Amino acid sequence: MTTTLPAPDPVAPAGRHRPQWPLAALAGLLAATVALGVAELVAGLVGPASSPVIAVGDAVIARVPESVKAFAIRTFAEDDKVALVVGTLLVVAAYAVLLGLVGLRNRRLGVLGVLLFGAVGVLAATTRPAAEWPDALPSLAAAVAGVVALLALLAPLGGTGDPAGAGEPVPVPERPEDRRLLDRLREVLAAGDRASDGLDRRRFFLTGAVAVGVAAVTGGGGRLLQRRTEVASLRDGVELPVPSSPAAALPPGADLAAEVDGLTPLVTRNGDFYRIDTALIAPRIRPADYRLELAGMFDSPRSYTLADLLGRPDVIERDITLTCVSNEVGGALAGSARWLGVPLAPLLRENGIRPGSDQLLCRSEDGMTIGAPTRSALEVEDAMLAFGMNGEPLPVVHGFPVRMIIPGLYGYVSACKWLTRIEATTFDAVDAFWIERDWAVEGPIKVASRIDTPEMLREFPAGRRAIAGVAWAQTRGIGKVEVRVDEEEWVEARLSPAIDADVWRQWVLPYDFSPGRHVLTVRATSTDGEVQTEQRASPFPAGSSGWHSVEVIAG
Repeated sequence: MTTTLPAPDPVAPAGRHRPQWPLAALAGLLAATVALGVAELVAGLVGPASSPVIAVGDAVIARVPESVKAFAIRTFAEDDKVALVVGTLLVVAAYAVLLGLVGLRNRRLGVLGVLLFGAVGVLAATTRPAAEWPDALPSLAAAVAGVVALLALLAPLGGTGDPAGAGEPVPVPERPEDRRLLDRLREVLAAGDRASDGLDRRRFFLTGAVAVGVAAVTGGGGRLLQRRTEVASLRDGVELPVPSSPAAALPPGADLAAEVDGLTPLVTRNGDFYRIDTALIAPRIRPADYRLELAGMFDSPRSYTLADLLGRPDVIERDITLTCVSNEVGGALAGSARWLGVPLAPLLRENGIRPGSDQLLCRSEDGMTIGAPTRSALEVEDAMLAFGMNGEPLPVVHGFPVRMIIPGLYGYVSACKWLTRIEATTFDAVDAFWIERDWAVEGPIKVASRIDTPEMLREFPAGRRAIAGVAWAQTRGIGKVEVRVDEEEWVEARLSPAIDADVWRQWVLPYDFSPGRHVLTVRATSTDGEVQTEQRASPFPAGSSGWHSVEVIAG
């Protein structure tokens, strides 16, 4: 007679070693690493923007709600793109671990999961505004490499499904001598499994080492290939023309930052200038390949090479402050630079822009669209197509070789980087990228001011100390800045020398601080008499407003 024991666990049937769950998770991660390395290699041939991580990141930027974008900018500021890439890689890593665990139990589901990953990359890459069919190749190659790597890494681990007999009751002999014989047989089989388990582990780690090598070689090779598209050396070779209308020389003592620690400099270094855009990888345009196309409501539209623009006789140089619409009250998303370029209005008029156009739909190399008011482009004196910044060609991340600048408007309706096309059209005919997302159609910059020093909650010795910051009201200029300490009366601050209405002004107010906590508040008035509003508004949909206040501690 025999008795019947319950069926052994199908995950760990008698006579077989237990599945290697930690190694299966590692297998998924290694397979993902191989897939991304191969994708980088192919992207090096096709173009950096076709990389699955970049393509998916771009798709996320284009589709997430504005509240999420605003949160990212508030939280990470100019590091929002780094945060997005890191977040994307973490999601890929978690997904890869899951695929490894699923694939250990069911190879088909694991393969399907990898193919789904590739399909998402293909979809993201091919639906970008400037996409072409080769952009799908990195994601396709990644899917194939991921499948091969996952199957190779899981092969030494077993766990392909229920083995024959798993799930069936196991008969156990009644006689003691038969049970002892069965137990002995199980011990022998287990010993064999332990030996084979060591062999499986060695095989796994050998395969894993090969996977790491493949990922390193393909990923590194991809990065080297992508350097083909680097234009830094070509940018350095661009010789900027001497402006026919240079910027006015700065008067002595124009920059109050020389006398006040912590005050924002009058001119922002290129490396410190804020960058807010949707491009995870800044487009790389070779100077010799550059073309600016005019289209739409022009009588005789033409295209321009970079040499055409550099060779124009009406090159101008201007000091202009730019401000991002996403800048919070007191935020740092503003900067001033000396820009070099050609005036926009004469170029539009010589191509016969028609009176019916009220929008210039500007297109970037990466497909981004910016809708600028035609009226502002024609009437704002220093509106330009810029190719120089602070005495050198535009940095790549700031729009090399050409970008648009219209003083007095937030960048989302005026400052198209990597500009390749200007279509004269109407606001009724087409919505640009940000207008589709419900931002205001026209974005005039509001009167604004900011306290740079003392810093929020930073303790300093009681006594006399400078309160200082910057204020701006592009196209109108700043006429007055006032500061209030606690509930005292407003006191007018000293302004830096006036340079141009398009440039911010620094302000300084010495103050005798008594020990304790104090609340400092600033407000500005434009030269045409508009007082900065106290009413608070968030950046969406037309720019932030409100007085900037900080709490400080005098010790």
